[in-house]
Amino acid sequence: MRTPTKADLDAHERLKAELRIRGTSLAQISRELGVSDSAMTLVGKRMCRSQRIETALALAVGKAPEDLFPASREGDATMT
Repeated sequence: MRTPTKADLDAHERLKAELRIRGTSLAQISRELGVSDSAMTLVGKRMCRSQRIETALALAVGKAPEDLFPASREGDATMT
């Protein structure tokens, strides 16, 4: 698992704000996906990767997953 940078943490806060604007939250999406809140936070802070969670979050904010979560980050752990 990688340590988030300030940019990662800032992006996570922007993501949460965008979700609130659109009437949802990390917690609501985690319930819909059947994953833990901590899994959502780990992916949101770019500490771990999960294609399923990244796709759900990107769809919730109206972006492509590759735009919201750029590929090729060194040291990324992957969740299923």
